[in-house]
Amino acid sequence: MTDFATRARDALAEQGISMRQAARALNYDVAYLSRVLKGRQRPSENLRRGLDRLTGADGALLAASAGAEVGAAVSDAGDGGGDDLEAVELARRVRASDVGAETLERLESAFDEFAVRYQTASPPELLRDVRQHLGYVTKLLDDRKTLSEHRRLIVLGGWLSLLAATLHVDLRQSRAAAARLTTAASLAQHAGHPEIHAWTYETEAWRALTTGDYPRAVELSQAAQHVAPRGGSAELQAAAQEGRARARLGQRREAYDAIERVQRLATSMVLRAQPEHHYQYDPAKATSYTATTLAWMGDPAAEQPAREVIAQFQLGSDAMSWPRRAVSAHIDLALTLLSCGRLDEACDATRRAIASGRLLPANHWRALEIVRAVEGHGLPEAVELREAYEELRLGVASGELRGEAGSR
Repeated sequence: MTDFATRARDALAEQGISMRQAARALNYDVAYLSRVLKGRQRPSENLRRGLDRLTGADGALLAASAGAEVGAAVSDAGDGGGDDLEAVELARRVRASDVGAETLERLESAFDEFAVRYQTASPPELLRDVRQHLGYVTKLLDDRKTLSEHRRLIVLGGWLSLLAATLHVDLRQSRAAAARLTTAASLAQHAGHPEIHAWTYETEAWRALTTGDYPRAVELSQAAQHVAPRGGSAELQAAAQEGRARARLGQRREAYDAIERVQRLATSMVLRAQPEHHYQYDPAKATSYTATTLAWMGDPAAEQPAREVIAQFQLGSDAMSWPRRAVSAHIDLALTLLSCGRLDEACDATRRAIASGRLLPANHWRALEIVRAVEGHGLPEAVELREAYEELRLGVASGELRGEAGSR
């Protein structure tokens, strides 16, 4: 047992893994792992295998522990009886659960479904479903569960809180968004989950962008990139948010640099099985980010990526069924066409985006910028565009009032 403890400590040290990090990674109590690494307690079979795998020992730790089994029962009986009882109790708790793997898998699948639905679902309806599942996760946290199940619930609660915050931002519910983001960040910290932590910064950056606080959007986007796992979706989207904010600030060189980072990250990423998942990369996202950033800089090059995004979807005549990314691409296209003096085409693209009814409240300002630009040119289409925009805005305001009354 002492030989195993020594080799295990050395293996962890060689990999730069602290005892706390190892306990968290393997879902073991720190005190129990400490006793094992000090040679005071016999490691379980699962712990031996876990440490061997974690340190990349290729079976060396398993071999070291084999010889310790012969006299372990005798030596442990004479010393540390209380430790044995603690270990037995911990093992009992690890096995005992009222939650179950099937429940967790169904909840995790539900979250993935919500993240995919984000592109097409009504924000209030999706928020209702997310809230219901958050309530259920909260209830399960009070039930008996294993350490592994506890962490999975914490992570799941973090993702659901993050998605709820995003929906609150989309609906311009700033106070609720801030509260959800605080919860998501706290859960990410408890679970040691840097990806969720990065997404909280990225979502806050998007909120700052929609309210016109572009310097803060840059700062938050950079914070997200700093904590995000390298080469992941959170890093890519945070870089894209920085590019958008830089474009609004007129920092063209920095904005182009951000576009290059997004493209570089996109080429090295693997498409997941679920396209349109809000928290997973897919090629259309990088193209969409590029279109928006270029359009905000008044660069005619935005037309090509905007049209590429639109072409990726089979858009029927019923604009109400369009994915929101296609609607946003129409706004990007209209803004670019305006800068090129192609006013009729710009009006048509804007009219389509507004008529879809799928322009998020947090993005209304983008449509309004185009409406005002068309009015500034004195075009006859300006009256029709203004009426369509006001109808959209009033319709959303009416829906928000009905939602508030129904929730009390």
